[in-house]
Amino acid sequence: MSRQRSIMSDALKMEIAKELGIYNQVQADGDFGSVSSRDCGNMVKTAIQLAERSLNSR
Repeated sequence: MSRQRSIMSDALKMEIAKELGIYNQVQADGDFGSVSSRDCGNMVKTAIQLAERSLNSR
């Protein structure tokens, strides 16, 4: 089974990680593998809020 392509760009992921204060952890490990499920969930929640704001501003 092949991996699906990520919907969020790496730049957006890093921006959200900075906003949530987990960027240093991601940068130290080189990926999101050590980020807790809670923090990943918060990243998704933040991404959804950004998308909703973008749609509402149109």
